[in-house]
Amino acid sequence: MGLVLKGVSKNFGSKKAVDNISITMDKPGVYGLLGTNGAGKTTTIRMILGIVEKDTGEITWNGKKVERKSVNFGYLPEERGVYPKTKVYDQLIYFARLKGMSRQDADEKIKELSKELKVEEYLNMPAEKLSKGNQQKVQFMTSIIHNPDLVILDEPFSGLDPVNTEILKNIIIDLVKQGKYIIMSAHQMATIEEFCSDIVILNRGKTVLQGNLKDIKNSYKANRLLVSTNTKIDDMISDLNLTIENNVDNKYTIKIDNEDIARKLLNTLVEKQIEITKFEIQKPTLNDIFIEKVGE
Repeated sequence: MGLVLKGVSKNFGSKKAVDNISITMDKPGVYGLLGTNGAGKTTTIRMILGIVEKDTGEITWNGKKVERKSVNFGYLPEERGVYPKTKVYDQLIYFARLKGMSRQDADEKIKELSKELKVEEYLNMPAEKLSKGNQQKVQFMTSIIHNPDLVILDEPFSGLDPVNTEILKNIIIDLVKQGKYIIMSAHQMATIEEFCSDIVILNRGKTVLQGNLKDIKNSYKANRLLVSTNTKIDDMISDLNLTIENNVDNKYTIKIDNEDIARKLLNTLVEKQIEITKFEIQKPTLNDIFIEKVGE
């Protein structure tokens, strides 16, 4: 049955931080929790974790009220929290033991994860000696070391370079394969598109968009055309009253209102025997949709 939030609200004094939101995660995978700063994402996460008490509504896991003792959580907060003066290995053992692991099991898991995340050489160093990216990987280890059923990742790729981002992505993919439920909050819309089948977008505590991401995108008309050619085609584009968003070495991003105008441009290019290496009609990106919903 997974995780279900029904009509959940939370006030802080006169401010309504979360206003009657409902979320259902009924199968393993990654669920996107999106919104601008102050939209209510962190408050929602803290209510799921039991850190903050909800005012109204209900939160259940597999049909039972969510409590620390009933759900095996893993949580990577946006605010990083490693102990700077303590050796990485000692911190990992400490957090694993807090989650009920034996020292032997914790040691084995630390060896496994540190190898995957390529932080083996840092285990006996104090955390302050590590780069921000490696500290991030250590904190990620603390969130999954105890094999949680539900993992909440708040800005998991913050501070990571492309190589380490790819390492973390592969581990998240493995977690999904293992049947884990993951809530991901991130400002990188391309990352959410890569991982999430379902999303909710919050704005000022209210749900402004929710559902299957593929269905949401399919409900929009095409708005962008990507064209790569062997020569400049600016004049042909302007003849059709189209706007060029970007052009780098004859790789054009063009704004369109419908697919028919894109086909007209294609016919023109073919007639003039222009060599085309790419011609792709695109639906709005999640970034476009996000800005449309909360940009005001």
